[in-house]
Order: sequence, then C-alpha cells, then structure tokens
Amino acid sequence: MTLDRRRIQTLDLAADSDTAWAHLRRPELIRRWFGYDHDGLDAEIDRVFGATARTLADGLRRELEWSDGTAVLLAPTADSHRTTITVERPGRDVLSNYDGVRDPVDERWVADVHQLEFALAVHPDTERRTWSAIGLDAGPRKDRLLDRVGLHGVHGLPVHGHTETVRPDGVHVGGRLVYRTDLQFGLRLHGASDALLVVMEHPSVAHDNNGRIDAVLSTYGLDDEQFAAVCARWDAWWGVPRRAGQVS
Repeated sequence: MTLDRRRIQTLDLAADSDTAWAHLRRPELIRRWFGYDHDGLDAEIDRVFGATARTLADGLRRELEWSDGTAVLLAPTADSHRTTITVERPGRDVLSNYDGVRDPVDERWVADVHQLEFALAVHPDTERRTWSAIGLDAGPRKDRLLDRVGLHGVHGLPVHGHTETVRPDGVHVGGRLVYRTDLQFGLRLHGASDALLVVMEHPSVAHDNNGRIDAVLSTYGLDDEQFAAVCARWDAWWGVPRRAGQVS
C-alpha cells in the first residue's frame, strides 16, 4: 500500500540495528517493551507483529509495514551501536479511528517507541513486569485524577525536567520527564528499580463524562514479592479497585 505518511515519532535507540530489529521480531523480546501485561498480550503481539517485514533497497534499512499504511523503519546511525527508529502513519483524512481529538493508534505508537527506547537504554537483557491502570475516570474539572496523584504539574514541566510528589503513604516519588505530548507523557522514576511511567489521556468528546486516563508502569528486575508490593502501593495511590486474587 502506498500512501502519503505522517511522521509520528523518531528516536535513537541504544542498540545496533540487528538487536533493534530482533526487538521488533522476536515475541520474547517484544514483551520487554510493547504495551503492558494482560491475558491477551501474547495474542496481541502475534497479531500486531505479523506485519510485512523487509529490508529496503539500500540493504541497510529495515521496515515493518501494516495493511493500513503504518510503517516502522529502522536505520543504522554513524555510531554502529545505535539505531534510529521512525514510525510513520497515513494522513488522518484516510483514518477511520481519528475522532478529531485523539488518534489512539498514533498515541499507542508514541508510548510503545518510548518504552522500547527505555528498555534498550536502561534495562537491556532484562525481563519486564508492568503495573497498569487502564480506563480510569479522569475526574471532573475541579477534582482531576492527575491532580489527586500529584502529577498535575507535569504539563508545565520541560522535557528532562524533574518533578516530585508524595504518595498517600508519605513516600516521596520523583522522576525526570522523558517526553511529553498534548495527550501523554513519560516519567523515568528515581529509585532502585528505575522504572518508566507512561500516562495517556483520553479527553472526552462528549459532555456527559470526564474522559479517561491510562497509566502503565514498566518495572525491571523485581521478584514476585517486590512486584506485588509495587502493585499494592500504586493501586492505593491511583484509587484502583481491588483486583481479582488480590489479598489484604
């Protein structure tokens, strides 16, 4: 399919082109950065990454292309230990899922590419576990969820700037803003686990609801007990209802 494409995201990855390509082709490596843990993740990876894969005519660049015209391109840099990744998508005039406010596929790719960059730069060769809260009520204008969790100031923070808030249990949580768009941001959190928090906003296009928030925390190197403690603390912080199988 040949369509005029928009550039959604370009990043340099801390990996050579073979390693970067493997992280787009091998399911066990894709799990280290793509999306978040849920029962259907393996099936989602199989479906999404069954895209057409090819090496371009110059023999150096490699591309994945989907039937809707979305493409992910890898190109080596002058530094052989780094690779540029670029995501391109068709113009919005041919997309059926753009509501005039938010393109969910655009937003997902922005988040995923930053998660890939983080995994390769900060936690190479390490398995990931994610805490996630999907579809949370964003709250009314005077009681927004991001205000309640102490992240209301992120939208005014410069990229690479630092922020800090305090959880209800009194623990300070600080981080550096990795990226920000109009509808999402990523924070690299300080601390022993060196995690990445991605927050995506879904503004309401109607007047009868507040919009939604998705939050995904990518953690690495945590054992079962440590990860369970993280999930319990973050559920309490973000007001997530008790989950199936969760104990007091």
